[in-house]
Amino acid sequence: MSSFDFSTTGSQVVATLSERVFGKTFVITGASYGGLGGHIAILLAAAKPAEIVLLGRSEDKAYLVMKEIREISPSTIVRFFKIDLMSCASVRAAAAEINSSISKIDVLINNAGVMGVKFSLTPENVESHLGANHIGHFLLTNLLVPKLEASGGGARIINVSSAMYQFSPVMFDDYNFSNGKTYNAWTAYGQSKTANILFTVALAKKLEKMGVKSYSLHPGVIQATGLSSGVDPAAWSIVGPMVESKMMKVPKEKNIEQGCATTLVAALDPALDDQSGSFLDDCNPQQVLEYASDTSNADNLWALSEKIVGEEFCY
Repeated sequence: MSSFDFSTTGSQVVATLSERVFGKTFVITGASYGGLGGHIAILLAAAKPAEIVLLGRSEDKAYLVMKEIREISPSTIVRFFKIDLMSCASVRAAAAEINSSISKIDVLINNAGVMGVKFSLTPENVESHLGANHIGHFLLTNLLVPKLEASGGGARIINVSSAMYQFSPVMFDDYNFSNGKTYNAWTAYGQSKTANILFTVALAKKLEKMGVKSYSLHPGVIQATGLSSGVDPAAWSIVGPMVESKMMKVPKEKNIEQGCATTLVAALDPALDDQSGSFLDDCNPQQVLEYASDTSNADNLWALSEKIVGEEFCY
C-alpha cells in the first residue's frame, strides 16, 4: 500500500511527484471548470508540465481552466480541442488535430463521462453511456497511441471508471437494452464503467511492448463536480435499492481535492509501474469483480468496440 489514501488531496500528489509532471505533456478529456478534469489540469500546472491539452464539448467551459493554468505556469503550453465523445466523426477530427499539433503524449486521462441520463443512441447506434464513456475514449485512445509511443516509454493511459461498475457487466448480447425497451439508467452507467475497466485490462496487455501502461480507477463520490446534474430525475428513486440489492458499500463523500487524488496517483506514481491494468480506489490498487477483470471479456469488448467504430487496431 502507498502512503496515499482516502484523505490524500490532488495537491499533495502533485507536490510529492512533481518530477513526474515537469516537462511532460498531458491530454485530458472533460476539462470543464469546476469538474474533475479541469481541476486536475489546474493542479498539474503547479509542477510546470510542458503542455496540457484539454478536450471538451465547449471551449467556454474550459476558458477559466486555461486562464488559471497560464497564471500558475506561464511556460506551460495550453491547448483546447473540441470533441463530442458520442460521435466517432468528432473524435476522429479531434484526434487528427492533436496528432498534427503535438509531438508526444506522456499521460492521457480519459476523464469525461455522462451518468444517469435518459435513453438515447449515438450516431453509431450505441446507448449513450457506453458511447460517451467507452466507445469515444476507445477510438480516441487508439488514434493517439503513436503519440503515446513517441514519449519513449513510460507513457500512461488513465480511464476514470466508478465503483458503480458493480451495477452491471458488459451485456454483449444486448448492450442497447432492446433498443431502450428494458433500459435502466444505472445499469447502463454500470455497464459503461465496467467497459472502462476491461478496456484498461486490454490496453495493458496490448501496449506492454511499447512501454505504455494503463490504469482505471474510482475517483470517489464527489458531489461538487456537476456530473450528477445530468441525471434524469426519474432515475434517482431506483439507485438506492440497486445499491442495496448489490450489497455495495456506500463510500464516504470526497471534496474535489480528494476526488482528484486517485486519478493523479494513477497518472504519476512510479510505485504502480509493475501494476499496469490495475483498478485503483482511494489511491491504491483494489480487486474488482471477475467480470471486470476477465481477459476474455476484455478481448470481446475490444472486438465489439472495433466493430462499432469500423476500424481494427492491432499491436
